[in-house]
Amino acid sequence: MNLINTKLLDFECDAYQDGEFIKVSTADVLGKWSIFFFYPADFSFVCPTELGDMQDHYDHLKELNCEVYSVSEDSHFVHKAWADATDTIGKIKYPMLADPNGKIARFFGVLNEELGQAYRGTFIVSPEGEIKSYEINDMGIGRNADELVRKLEASQFVAKHGDKVCPANWKPGEETIAPSLDLVGKI
Repeated sequence: MNLINTKLLDFECDAYQDGEFIKVSTADVLGKWSIFFFYPADFSFVCPTELGDMQDHYDHLKELNCEVYSVSEDSHFVHKAWADATDTIGKIKYPMLADPNGKIARFFGVLNEELGQAYRGTFIVSPEGEIKSYEINDMGIGRNADELVRKLEASQFVAKHGDKVCPANWKPGEETIAPSLDLVGKI
Protein backbone atom coordinates (compact mmCIF):
# COMPACT_ATOMS: atom_id res chain seq x y z
CA MET A 1 0.00 0.00 0.00
CA ASN A 2 1.30 3.45 -0.90
CA LEU A 3 1.18 6.01 1.92
CA ILE A 4 2.36 9.08 -0.02
CA ASN A 5 -0.05 12.01 0.59
CA THR A 6 -2.02 9.95 3.13
CA LYS A 7 -3.39 12.18 5.89
CA LEU A 8 -2.12 11.50 9.40
CA LEU A 9 -4.46 9.58 11.69
CA ASP A 10 -6.18 11.26 14.60
CA PHE A 11 -4.29 10.15 17.71
CA GLU A 12 -3.33 11.05 21.24
CA CYS A 13 -0.69 9.19 23.20
CA ASP A 14 1.56 9.38 26.22
CA ALA A 15 5.16 10.35 25.65
CA TYR A 16 8.39 10.99 27.50
CA GLN A 17 10.39 14.11 26.69
CA ASP A 18 13.45 15.46 28.43
CA GLY A 19 12.53 14.37 31.97
CA GLU A 20 8.77 14.90 31.66
CA PHE A 21 5.68 12.87 30.82
CA ILE A 22 3.59 14.64 28.18
CA LYS A 23 0.67 13.98 25.86
CA VAL A 24 1.14 14.23 22.08
CA SER A 25 -1.74 14.42 19.63
CA THR A 26 -2.37 15.06 15.98
CA ALA A 27 -3.01 18.71 16.81
CA ASP A 28 0.58 18.99 18.14
CA VAL A 29 1.97 17.64 14.87
CA LEU A 30 0.09 19.90 12.46
CA GLY A 31 1.58 23.25 11.46
CA LYS A 32 5.20 22.13 11.19
CA TRP A 33 7.17 19.40 9.47
CA SER A 34 7.43 16.16 11.44
CA ILE A 35 9.48 13.01 11.39
CA PHE A 36 7.98 9.83 12.84
CA PHE A 37 10.88 7.53 13.65
CA PHE A 38 9.73 4.00 14.57
CA TYR A 39 12.08 1.50 16.20
CA PRO A 40 11.55 -2.02 17.60
CA ALA A 41 12.18 -1.66 21.34
CA ASP A 42 13.80 0.21 24.20
CA PHE A 43 16.81 -1.45 25.87
CA SER A 44 17.94 -2.98 22.58
CA PHE A 45 21.05 -2.74 20.44
CA VAL A 46 20.66 -0.89 17.11
CA CYS A 47 17.91 1.40 18.46
CA PRO A 48 20.08 3.56 20.76
CA THR A 49 22.57 4.17 17.94
CA GLU A 50 19.75 5.46 15.74
CA LEU A 51 18.06 7.56 18.42
CA GLY A 52 21.45 9.05 19.33
CA ASP A 53 22.11 9.83 15.66
CA MET A 54 18.75 11.62 15.48
CA GLN A 55 19.61 13.62 18.60
CA ASP A 56 22.90 14.67 16.97
CA HIS A 57 20.79 16.21 14.15
CA TYR A 58 17.94 17.49 16.32
CA ASP A 59 19.03 21.14 16.57
CA HIS A 60 19.34 21.36 12.78
CA LEU A 61 15.95 19.68 12.33
CA LYS A 62 14.38 22.21 14.71
CA GLU A 63 15.93 25.01 12.60
CA LEU A 64 14.10 23.43 9.63
CA ASN A 65 10.77 23.77 11.52
CA CYS A 66 10.65 20.02 12.08
CA GLU A 67 9.83 18.02 15.19
CA VAL A 68 11.04 14.46 15.65
CA TYR A 69 8.81 11.83 17.25
CA SER A 70 10.47 8.52 18.02
CA VAL A 71 7.89 5.75 18.43
CA SER A 72 8.02 2.24 19.88
CA GLU A 73 5.50 -0.11 21.42
CA ASP A 74 7.02 0.52 24.86
CA SER A 75 5.22 2.62 27.47
CA HIS A 76 6.30 6.14 28.42
CA PHE A 77 7.44 4.65 31.75
CA VAL A 78 9.87 2.36 29.93
CA HIS A 79 11.12 5.31 27.84
CA LYS A 80 11.92 7.15 31.09
CA ALA A 81 13.63 4.11 32.59
CA TRP A 82 15.74 3.76 29.43
CA ALA A 83 16.70 7.45 29.55
CA ASP A 84 17.62 7.10 33.23
CA ALA A 85 19.71 3.96 32.61
CA THR A 86 21.48 4.84 29.36
CA ASP A 87 23.65 7.90 28.68
CA THR A 88 22.81 7.94 24.95
CA ILE A 89 19.06 7.94 25.56
CA GLY A 90 19.35 10.32 28.51
CA LYS A 91 20.58 13.02 26.08
CA ILE A 92 17.50 12.83 23.84
CA LYS A 93 15.42 16.02 23.75
CA TYR A 94 12.69 15.07 21.26
CA PRO A 95 9.42 13.35 22.29
CA MET A 96 9.50 9.56 22.63
CA LEU A 97 5.96 8.38 21.89
CA ALA A 98 4.44 5.38 23.64
CA ASP A 99 2.35 3.16 21.36
CA PRO A 100 1.71 0.02 23.47
CA ASN A 101 -1.56 -0.80 21.70
CA GLY A 102 0.05 -0.45 18.24
CA LYS A 103 -2.47 2.09 16.91
CA ILE A 104 0.13 4.47 15.48
CA ALA A 105 2.44 1.73 14.15
CA ARG A 106 -0.54 -0.04 12.53
CA PHE A 107 -1.60 3.17 10.77
CA PHE A 108 1.90 3.64 9.34
CA GLY A 109 2.07 -0.06 8.36
CA VAL A 110 5.16 -0.87 10.42
CA LEU A 111 3.78 -3.08 13.19
CA ASN A 112 4.99 -6.67 13.26
CA GLU A 113 1.91 -8.14 14.92
CA GLU A 114 3.63 -11.41 15.85
CA LEU A 115 6.47 -9.69 17.71
CA GLY A 116 4.48 -6.69 18.95
CA GLN A 117 7.28 -4.44 17.70
CA ALA A 118 7.62 -1.84 14.97
CA TYR A 119 9.90 -2.18 11.99
CA ARG A 120 12.37 0.67 11.48
CA GLY A 121 10.02 3.04 9.67
CA THR A 122 10.84 6.67 9.00
CA PHE A 123 8.10 9.05 7.81
CA ILE A 124 8.31 12.71 6.82
CA VAL A 125 4.97 14.46 7.40
CA SER A 126 4.12 17.91 6.02
CA PRO A 127 2.66 20.73 8.15
CA GLU A 128 -0.71 19.80 6.63
CA GLY A 129 -0.39 16.29 8.05
CA GLU A 130 0.38 14.45 4.79
CA ILE A 131 3.07 11.78 4.45
CA LYS A 132 5.59 13.04 1.88
CA SER A 133 8.40 10.49 2.18
CA TYR A 134 8.97 7.22 3.96
CA GLU A 135 11.30 4.28 4.28
CA ILE A 136 10.85 0.99 6.14
CA ASN A 137 13.76 -1.24 7.14
CA ASP A 138 13.84 -4.68 8.72
CA MET A 139 14.64 -4.85 12.44
CA GLY A 140 18.41 -5.28 12.10
CA ILE A 141 19.08 -2.52 9.52
CA GLY A 142 19.98 0.85 11.02
CA ARG A 143 19.26 4.19 9.35
CA ASN A 144 21.26 7.32 8.56
CA ALA A 145 20.04 10.66 9.94
CA ASP A 146 22.13 12.62 7.40
CA GLU A 147 20.09 11.13 4.56
CA LEU A 148 16.86 11.73 6.46
CA VAL A 149 17.74 15.42 6.86
CA ARG A 150 18.48 15.60 3.11
CA LYS A 151 15.08 14.03 2.32
CA LEU A 152 13.36 16.52 4.64
CA GLU A 153 15.13 19.44 2.96
CA ALA A 154 14.15 18.10 -0.48
CA SER A 155 10.54 17.63 0.69
CA GLN A 156 10.46 21.21 1.93
CA PHE A 157 11.97 22.54 -1.30
CA VAL A 158 9.45 20.70 -3.49
CA ALA A 159 6.58 21.89 -1.26
CA LYS A 160 7.72 25.49 -1.70
CA HIS A 161 8.75 25.26 -5.37
CA GLY A 162 6.25 22.86 -6.91
CA ASP A 163 7.52 23.64 -10.41
CA LYS A 164 11.01 22.24 -9.62
CA VAL A 165 12.27 18.83 -8.56
CA CYS A 166 15.36 17.66 -6.70
CA PRO A 167 17.73 15.27 -8.50
CA ALA A 168 19.63 12.42 -6.85
CA ASN A 169 21.91 13.48 -3.99
CA TRP A 170 20.51 17.03 -4.08
CA LYS A 171 21.38 19.29 -1.17
CA PRO A 172 20.13 22.82 -0.41
CA GLY A 173 21.81 25.42 -2.60
CA GLU A 174 22.49 22.97 -5.41
CA GLU A 175 20.83 23.12 -8.79
CA THR A 176 17.35 21.68 -9.17
CA ILE A 177 15.43 20.71 -12.28
CA ALA A 178 12.45 22.45 -13.84
CA PRO A 179 10.71 19.64 -15.78
CA SER A 180 9.97 20.58 -19.38
CA LEU A 181 9.52 19.08 -22.80
CA ASP A 182 12.98 20.38 -23.74
CA LEU A 183 14.61 18.17 -21.09
CA VAL A 184 13.03 14.88 -22.17
CA GLY A 185 15.87 12.48 -23.04
CA LYS A 186 18.58 15.09 -22.31
CA ILE A 187 19.38 14.27 -18.69
